[in-house]
Amino acid sequence: MTVTDRIPSWKKLSLFAVTWPILVDSVLRMMLGTVDVFMLSRISDKATGAVGLANEIIYFCILMFGFVGIGTSVAVSQYIGAGREKEASRISAMAITMNLIFGILVSMTLLFFGETLLHLLKLDPEQIGIASHYLRIIGGFIWIEALSYAVSSVIRASGHTKSVMYVTLGVNLLHVTGNYLLIFGNLGFPEMGVTGAAISTVVSRFLGIIVLLVILYRRIPAPIRLKDYVTWKRSYAKQVLSVGLPAAGEHLAWQSQYLMIMSFVNMIGITALNTHVYVMNVSNYFMALALAIGAGTEIIVGQMVGAGEMKEAYRRLMKSVRISFILTFAVVGVAVIFRHGLIGMFTEDPAIIAAGASIFLLSLIIEPGRTFNIVIINSLRAAGDARFPVMMGVLSMWGVSVPLAYFLGVHLGFGLIGVWIAFTVDEWLRGLIMLLRWRSRAWEKKALVKPVHVIENDLAS
Repeated sequence: MTVTDRIPSWKKLSLFAVTWPILVDSVLRMMLGTVDVFMLSRISDKATGAVGLANEIIYFCILMFGFVGIGTSVAVSQYIGAGREKEASRISAMAITMNLIFGILVSMTLLFFGETLLHLLKLDPEQIGIASHYLRIIGGFIWIEALSYAVSSVIRASGHTKSVMYVTLGVNLLHVTGNYLLIFGNLGFPEMGVTGAAISTVVSRFLGIIVLLVILYRRIPAPIRLKDYVTWKRSYAKQVLSVGLPAAGEHLAWQSQYLMIMSFVNMIGITALNTHVYVMNVSNYFMALALAIGAGTEIIVGQMVGAGEMKEAYRRLMKSVRISFILTFAVVGVAVIFRHGLIGMFTEDPAIIAAGASIFLLSLIIEPGRTFNIVIINSLRAAGDARFPVMMGVLSMWGVSVPLAYFLGVHLGFGLIGVWIAFTVDEWLRGLIMLLRWRSRAWEKKALVKPVHVIENDLAS
């Protein structure tokens, strides 16, 4: 069988088969942070709020690791779709090294400047001590997550989403067990509280990356050589960064505006902060379905674009948007019915429960809008069109979300509900702009690689 006779890789992938493991994996990853918040809420609301805010800084760092991971995923998907598996392996090795170096630098930054970041967020002095200790432990080993992000991106781009899911499941089981033993001092272990939660997180993530590295060598289409990890090829780096840097810019814009808005929430009061932390821990699960469909669609669209199948890629994305929109609305609708009970899982404070229940009602509006962003932006990146989303994102987040959150939440005194209204306006505005971009088909000219049959024809002519 010749190269041109092969069954295209994207035809072997179905959206459901690729997506459901990503959905489970996304939920499990979110649980890593939620488990800490849930278990520490049994100690005190102050400890929960402190750890919740420290986790926002950690999530910010993890999102920044994604700039190499996203670029790698897109490049690997397109190379595989183009039938160029050896090059996919070469670019994977280089990207893994890049993210590991970046992760080590971030770890050092959090170790030395973590407490300074917490002061900038105007956290209560008593909570700063708790959050600083938690952040120092997690941050010192955040390089593990950087390495994990890169390796997971390569495995997923190859279509093996189940493998990553199983590893995340194991990490979660270890994390929950570690929390049970170390937070509360069960079965003869020392009662360590917040410190125990941090140690449990680090140990479980470390064991997870060891397993991921083993899977990488078993699942990648062509073997990675040791020298590939230290071989620098400018063209590969350019392809990864052409998608990754704009993605990092968008993540930086989102997370920085979110941290700014968190400072507004702190100005409103500690009840608003704790309410926001609890609501966000539940709201993250609302996004899980759209995140999974977006990631699954990205893999398939990337391979379609690499194969030169632009019409198929266009139809795949539009179908995915409809599916994610309907399913997200249905999931949020069910959650809204039980909104008081969901907040009640974290706290017995009636003021927090009442405020959180009100915020949940807005989720019926905000989450479908967020779906547009997640699913469409992922596919724009998969096609190589990464700059447009970040330009529009910065304009909307800093031009609309931040000033509107301050105006409604602080200036007019609407409190936390005003902040969430600002989130809603921003998500819908960006989502509709992304939809128009996809329908314009401007992304069709942004592919990173040529299909192998096109290269063969060029050489023949």
